[in-house]
Amino acid sequence: MNISVVIPLLNEEESLKELHDWIVSVMQSNSFSYELLFIDDGSTDDSWNVIESLVTSNPYVKGIRFFKNFGKSQALHAGFAKAQGDVVITMDADLQDSPDEIPELFDMITNQNYDLVSGWKKKRFDSIITKNLPSKLFNWAARRTSKVKLHDFNCGLKAFKNTVVKHIDVYGEMHRYIPVLAKNAGFIKIGEKVVTHQARKYGETKFGMNRFVNGFLDLITISFISRFGKRPMHLFGSLGVIMFLIGFGFAGYLGIDKLFINTSGRLITERPQFYIALATMIIGAQLFIAGFLGELILRSKRQGQRYHIREEINIS
Repeated sequence: MNISVVIPLLNEEESLKELHDWIVSVMQSNSFSYELLFIDDGSTDDSWNVIESLVTSNPYVKGIRFFKNFGKSQALHAGFAKAQGDVVITMDADLQDSPDEIPELFDMITNQNYDLVSGWKKKRFDSIITKNLPSKLFNWAARRTSKVKLHDFNCGLKAFKNTVVKHIDVYGEMHRYIPVLAKNAGFIKIGEKVVTHQARKYGETKFGMNRFVNGFLDLITISFISRFGKRPMHLFGSLGVIMFLIGFGFAGYLGIDKLFINTSGRLITERPQFYIALATMIIGAQLFIAGFLGELILRSKRQGQRYHIREEINIS
């Protein structure tokens, strides 16, 4: 099979039929063998009924339905687990991503040997204040932190080699950082393609300004995990040792000063250096313990089920 198209969705009943027809037209005109995987992330509208009707009319359509809204990352994770195509394409269900980009993305993966190609919505039809400017700031911070040179980390239109999606773990809200996850997993040939951004045709966006706050917090998380996720003691232990040595140095200075230099001066407990020494040694010990506990948790952790599938249709 040439292509698996993975489409996470939430309450997109109006756009699904049109998106399906558009994708099928692209696939047929390019003679691609394909499958369409719709992952219903707990929709409360008629989205699942639309998917069932699409499965009835098209044997290449498959559906996965969650019990409730678990988030886009979990929907992508479920789709990646089932994808069978040599190239996996992800796109949003709101018609803002153009299926006409699929042939070029497929070519970049198969003929130019990219591991991952991310779309870049260079010209956007979103609000400048609420989306464009925060998005530019977010992408700048992501580039500086991750060292992955992409302009648009959050673009839903991406293409992957099948082996990439089988070796990355998309969890929490880390769908924004799939290129970073891929890089950390050893897939370093990451490309970018300018793609067409369509104005939203139906409904309203499911994401507000809080996604950028969450995005920055996730950026800090993934930056930490990529550097110290397998060795937390290296960070916390090092900081703890430094803090403890600072405190020990102050304590040594106070002791020598009181015993040999200024024996008739103030009591040690009346000097601010005493409290600096005490606080830094306590903080140092706590950091060291945090690193030790992190190592214990890392060695004993078990991955729990992050989402629950209500039903599957046409999934083999």
